[in-house]
Amino acid sequence: MKIPVLAGVYVDGSPAVRVAYPVNMIPVPGQDGIDEGYLRPAEGIETFTTGQGVDRGAIVWDGDHYRVSGTKLISISSAGAVTVIDDVPGTGPVRLDFSFDLLGIAADGDLYYWDGSNLTKVTDPDVGTVNDMVWVDGYFMVTDGAYVAVSDLGTPTSFNPLKYGSTDSPDPIQCLLKVQNEVHVVSRHMIDVFQNIGGTGFPFQRVQSAHIPRGAIGRRAACVFAETVAFVGGDRNEAPGIYLGRNAQTVKISTREVDNLLLEYTEAQLATTLLETVVNRGSQFLFVHLPDRTLVYESTASAAAKSPVWCVLTTSLDGFAQYRAQNIVRVDDTWIVGDPLTSAIGRWTTDDSQHWGADVRWEFSTPMLRAGGKNAIMRSLELVALTGAVPFGVDPMVSTSYSVDGRTWSQSRAIRSGKRGDATKRLVWMQQGMWRNWRVQRFQGDSGSRLSALQIEAQVEPLAN
Repeated sequence: MKIPVLAGVYVDGSPAVRVAYPVNMIPVPGQDGIDEGYLRPAEGIETFTTGQGVDRGAIVWDGDHYRVSGTKLISISSAGAVTVIDDVPGTGPVRLDFSFDLLGIAADGDLYYWDGSNLTKVTDPDVGTVNDMVWVDGYFMVTDGAYVAVSDLGTPTSFNPLKYGSTDSPDPIQCLLKVQNEVHVVSRHMIDVFQNIGGTGFPFQRVQSAHIPRGAIGRRAACVFAETVAFVGGDRNEAPGIYLGRNAQTVKISTREVDNLLLEYTEAQLATTLLETVVNRGSQFLFVHLPDRTLVYESTASAAAKSPVWCVLTTSLDGFAQYRAQNIVRVDDTWIVGDPLTSAIGRWTTDDSQHWGADVRWEFSTPMLRAGGKNAIMRSLELVALTGAVPFGVDPMVSTSYSVDGRTWSQSRAIRSGKRGDATKRLVWMQQGMWRNWRVQRFQGDSGSRLSALQIEAQVEPLAN
């Protein structure tokens, strides 16, 4: 019996069958000679440098790496040297975008510009409260949640009260996103699309035919992903889901399991969701940062599988906890991340799976297994894996357990998974018990036992009923 590894199942108290996505393991699509896909270890997080406080946002502009760290705008060199530029008050997330000669920062209701030498706060009263900002067609466009406004051409610190626009929605505007030089004004239950038509007043006009009939649940719950708008939210009288929106249409990428997970949070908790895009190793990832975990959608694997492919990232050795890597940017061939809980600034690494020097867990399970409707004994179970890529001096263990009802699990059985360089280690468990109806097999380890899971093979002996 050959068993796939990309997703498993469990049973909740409803009772309902739920999907168990891999934890701290990334699905990789394509033919590997063994199966249609496999699981690789998620990147580890190692310390790169130390900022001035909790990370609030990051961007690369004109080849330089900038972050708002605590209440400071800082730049970080390729060697990790931190230069404090100036004050950016507040505590919440910021939005950064840039023109040809200015870096714009929307923070705590205010708008700032950094020109490479000086940080200037926009004091024009007509700018209003700046909840979000984007640069488009020579303008800095801002929103206070009710209207959108643009700066004067050539004078970005000046805002004209006659150059204001509005959406067709009574709901508050959450954020502004630019997709192919069109501004998507994202409200709670809809998304309006604006094009630049010029003129002496507000130069942007709403494109009626491009209106998207769903919106985002929070200010950072939307981002640009694969030339579309990805967002957590929905329409009125809809439970929250995750969608891609473009050209007046939405495509739902959240599965029933993801929707069930979203329902475990309150509306206020979901309003703090942060979405980010990462394109790496030939894959396009959508990171959905939730309060106690991060859901990751991979569009390339989803296209290959013809079904949404998800996994879960968490900075925890037991259960779930907030994934401590956000505001992800690529700098000098390295992915740099901020810690949402401390002033640490880190970078992803493929040499280790620890997070900030501490072990984290990985886990995956199988789909529901049946033995042709007969009682059966599992004589042996082998996890076909790529081993030997663990830290020096570690003799790690991996374990497996099984459930015959999807709720309770057998005692875990652990075996050695191979030291550094032991690339031919076979991971085999003998006598894995009997089942009468169906079973689920689960595999667990930590960052000391990092491996890639290719396939599971089982020797099953059916019994007479």
